[in-house]
Amino acid sequence: MKRGSASTVGQPTAKKQKTSPPVSYGLVQVDTQSADAEGTAGEGSEWTKVEKRKAKKARHLEAKLDARPPRFMYANGEITRRREAVGIDAYQDLREFVLHIVADAPPPGWIRVENPQAIRKVVVLLIPGLTSTVLSLPPLPTSATSNPNLPLSIPLPTDGSNPASTSDEADDLSDLTEEAASRYGGVPFVAKTFSHACPTKAPGDATRMHSVLSAFFHGPVSGEEKKKRVLQRIATERQLDKNPTQYLLNVEQMIENDYPIPSYMADVFQKTECWVEIPEPPATSPGKMPPVAKIFAIDCEMCVTEDGKELARVCIIEFTSGKVVYDQLVKPPKPITDYLTRFSGITAEALNPVTTTLADVQKHLLGLLSVTPTPFLLGHSLESDLRALKMCHPRCIDTALLYHHPRGRPLKPGLAWLTKKWCGREIQARGEGGHDPEEDARACLDLLKKKLDNGPGFGEFKTDIESIFERMGRSTGHAGTGSIRSAVVDHGNPGTWHGAKATTPIACKTDEEVFQGVLEAIPTHQFVFGRFTDLADALGWVTPKANADTVAGTVDATSDRPPVNLRNVLSTLNTRLAAIHATLPSRTAFILFSGHSDPRRMSALNAKKNVFETALRAGKSLDDLDREMWSAKDGRELEEEVEKAKRGLVFVSVKA
Repeated sequence: MKRGSASTVGQPTAKKQKTSPPVSYGLVQVDTQSADAEGTAGEGSEWTKVEKRKAKKARHLEAKLDARPPRFMYANGEITRRREAVGIDAYQDLREFVLHIVADAPPPGWIRVENPQAIRKVVVLLIPGLTSTVLSLPPLPTSATSNPNLPLSIPLPTDGSNPASTSDEADDLSDLTEEAASRYGGVPFVAKTFSHACPTKAPGDATRMHSVLSAFFHGPVSGEEKKKRVLQRIATERQLDKNPTQYLLNVEQMIENDYPIPSYMADVFQKTECWVEIPEPPATSPGKMPPVAKIFAIDCEMCVTEDGKELARVCIIEFTSGKVVYDQLVKPPKPITDYLTRFSGITAEALNPVTTTLADVQKHLLGLLSVTPTPFLLGHSLESDLRALKMCHPRCIDTALLYHHPRGRPLKPGLAWLTKKWCGREIQARGEGGHDPEEDARACLDLLKKKLDNGPGFGEFKTDIESIFERMGRSTGHAGTGSIRSAVVDHGNPGTWHGAKATTPIACKTDEEVFQGVLEAIPTHQFVFGRFTDLADALGWVTPKANADTVAGTVDATSDRPPVNLRNVLSTLNTRLAAIHATLPSRTAFILFSGHSDPRRMSALNAKKNVFETALRAGKSLDDLDREMWSAKDGRELEEEVEKAKRGLVFVSVKA
């Protein structure tokens, strides 16, 4: 909701445009040369009149939309009836709301939109740390007669400066908690721009919170679209191509997944002296069918030496015959510090008499793979095996990329899960005996056979889940002016993750780069997403992944952190939000959401639980466990902390 928005009754009916309006409304360009080329000034004049009529009609439409601007209204009755906070995943509330106003999705139940056709653009900003405390909002009600899911009214900002902000309190994070954030003025822009803060709930289960980004950018397809995709898949599989060449990784995929790349494919991988590479495959004559190449499934096991992980065993199976063509234990060059028996199955007794070295293995594999046509190598996360072998190979098939993780990219499915799901059998079930590389290689072989027998769509979840950008791609927007241009501005490389299917993914390293990227994207895109992380970082939320060292009763997120001036962080955020809002054209939907609350205690408890479960799997008895002990009380506290961490806020408005 926006401050000072006028009440509007009814919803205007937008007339369907017969012609697309020009980019600059009201400007008519007369091409006199074209008119002369046609031979008569009369034809040129007629063309000009048509353009003038177009511009006049566009101006009339804009004036009509300006006269009845869009407006958002929370449907408190619907929120109360559901007894659930606005979800990012449970009901796809936030995602579907965005798709309703930028595309043509059905209207959501938790919020009403008047005249959605008038909305020009949608700008969404994710700002973790934008909590009720930071914004000086009243806490969520806790009484049994009050509903904690209803929107909170935001008090108007005070005119004078906060007296506490001029105190001599230390600004460094060691003396500053989230509760003290409001004493530094909060973010006045939010109170000036939005009338309400609506509670939200992040995705997850009873013991974990799932990714807010993944939930926002991916959701289930509609029943109609799912049926359409199933029919397309059936039609494709009727013309099945069982050539495994279609599943070879291209150079871009190999680079993206950190494969060691042969020098003749791309000069992006630096090899040391001990590395080898398979020779470049000869070019195929035009019009000539290339000969069928052999396929070898491979799996390697490692152990830990003074120099890190080293190759300890390699197993290779030929695809067609299913026969093991090479299975060899390997002696690392440096003393072994951990045989990783629980994973590799390798013991000191088995490896002591072995004399085969990595160089011997490389020599054998060069002889096996340096033939024409160059064989395909098949494996699961094959880049790890190639790095253990210190070998570059040009033709690779990876079952971790061939099949989908149920939650989508960039997550990769595990080999044991894939084999159970699609082949109906269990592997890697030997417990402390470790993995059997032959078993793993054979599982990869069977997974490729399943793919060849059932078609490219087998083992994918495209019929169930889709990106928000795929959904936008099926719509021309409310105005019907063409495809919807989208931009994702985020830390890291969104082009390989949640922004992979956006029109313009913009990679950033700092919040300042995100700010500049959003400003640059707004004029040329109908949908813009950006994420600011400085506030969460200042509050101590952005910390290394919790481990066994963070299982203490209290999370100390500031012990190794430099001092952070939270007042400056909030002031900078306020300035950036105001600057972004100032650049928005009229009738732009502006949405902020925090995603979640403080996750640190939840992370620490989950780390403690993982340490306890790992110790039990390692064979420790309850008598041996002391600080790692996990109790029923810890379990109840974890569930409480997860529910707290899932809480967030969303703010919606339309710029007049």
